[in-house]
Amino acid sequence: MLVTQLPATARGKFAAHLLALGAEDRRLRFGCAMADAAVEKYVQNLDFRRDALFGVYGINLDLAGACHVAQAGDLAEFGVSVSTGERRRGIGSALVARAALHARNAGIGALFMHCLSENRSMMRIAHQLGMRVITECGESDGQLVLPARDFQSVFDEMAQQGLALYDYSSKAGIAAARLLFREAMIGPARIT
Repeated sequence: MLVTQLPATARGKFAAHLLALGAEDRRLRFGCAMADAAVEKYVQNLDFRRDALFGVYGINLDLAGACHVAQAGDLAEFGVSVSTGERRRGIGSALVARAALHARNAGIGALFMHCLSENRSMMRIAHQLGMRVITECGESDGQLVLPARDFQSVFDEMAQQGLALYDYSSKAGIAAARLLFREAMIGPARIT
């Protein structure tokens, strides 16, 4: 699974991804019900100087999944969402693993997760990563202490970003070729 770090120019794609989630998926992602306006405000308030946003692009260049990593001092908290049709393919796990690598390389000491205890997908990902999870009153908190960055972790992050950008370029080329082929098959537009 190729995960790319998204630039601030990807806000629109991130917003579209979150807005496409159903009401229950949004509740699980944010821990409460979120109206469209609240989702849009959340996306607009992302601070790309402090935080990081990661994504996995689908074949049509839409976001199949995304992970926001919010940094606060020596901790970073993450939130993950995966589109309904893209689940059970390891996208969420890949996003969180990339978030952990990024946080480690940024000198952050621990990665933190807060979710509703009924969010089985997040609980499974937390346990796969080796997070220590504490559950109380229907909510769960997980924490993963991160090792210090080293040459290998920095190289791994750069390599993953390079591969993900190549993947995106390939998908963009395929999408452009499909469009060109479709237009060639239909013929030039007629002016009436």
